[in-house]
Amino acid sequence: MKALLLDQANAPFRLTEIPMPVAGAGEVLVRIHASGLNPLDTKIRAGAAAHAKHPLPAVLGMDLAGVVEQVGAGVTAFRAGDEVYGMVGGVGGVQGTLAEYAAVDARLLAHKPKNLSMREAAALPLVVITAWEGLVDRANLQEGQTVLVQGGAGGVGHVAVQIAHAFGADVYATDRGANIAYIDTLGAMPIDVSKHDVDAYVAQHTDGRGFDLVYDTVGGAVLDASFQAVKRFGHVVSALGWGTHALAPLSFKNGTYSGIFTLIPLLTGEGREHHGAILAEAAQLAEDGKLRPRLDPRVFDLHTVANAYDAIADRTANGKLVVSIA
Repeated sequence: MKALLLDQANAPFRLTEIPMPVAGAGEVLVRIHASGLNPLDTKIRAGAAAHAKHPLPAVLGMDLAGVVEQVGAGVTAFRAGDEVYGMVGGVGGVQGTLAEYAAVDARLLAHKPKNLSMREAAALPLVVITAWEGLVDRANLQEGQTVLVQGGAGGVGHVAVQIAHAFGADVYATDRGANIAYIDTLGAMPIDVSKHDVDAYVAQHTDGRGFDLVYDTVGGAVLDASFQAVKRFGHVVSALGWGTHALAPLSFKNGTYSGIFTLIPLLTGEGREHHGAILAEAAQLAEDGKLRPRLDPRVFDLHTVANAYDAIADRTANGKLVVSIA
């Protein structure tokens, strides 16, 4: 089968032929129609993601949407011809999704939302799982809560906004520039952080009390601002809590902090069923019209993947980038 290999960090991708995988016990063989790209993919390419444990040379790409071609022993949830999607590899030494086929642990998959295209479905797995684990699993999102999503037009952010809205929360989201109008279309209250600092928007939107739940998708100074923005006994979640931060602002509020590391099931095998279950829930939200990815309109294939990676690294993407495979 055709696949893209990265031989070393920052090297050009190499389109080549590698052996076709075979579905082992508990696996399905998926013909990949589309591979979704994420910022983490660019860090792996650059050799700046040791936590992903993906030694080179390797096939990159974590997200896919495609069709089941073969079912391994013990798999009952899927059969040949099923359309599926999932976050399935590209870390931990497991073949990624920039290839024509992948043998995938069936626990990581769910049936593709019927109303989404392959490209749309491939854009969702990592960002949906990351948003869901933060909002639902860690923070126990409830109807009627005030939720602030930091970076609400980004990959994880725009999905977190939609999930919180679907759960009946009162949703606010920060961003800037043209993204403000996009956030408004999602049913959230947009907050332009180029015009309002944290004290100002907390005062304006919560009468100074703070938000019940703050989801930070940006990290750095924005996570510090999140500790200021949450209310007493509130909950801050971050998908990018990598730096050194003063916890006093949160501690003085008896607040709670949760970090999200979405790769744990892929790297350890622990919790893989839950990833599949999250994607099944997300598929239902999509089919109910409550979840839709924001796609960059450009179409890439295995010959132009480097351009897609550059667009993410250069921050010129306008939505999720997806590579068409089949």
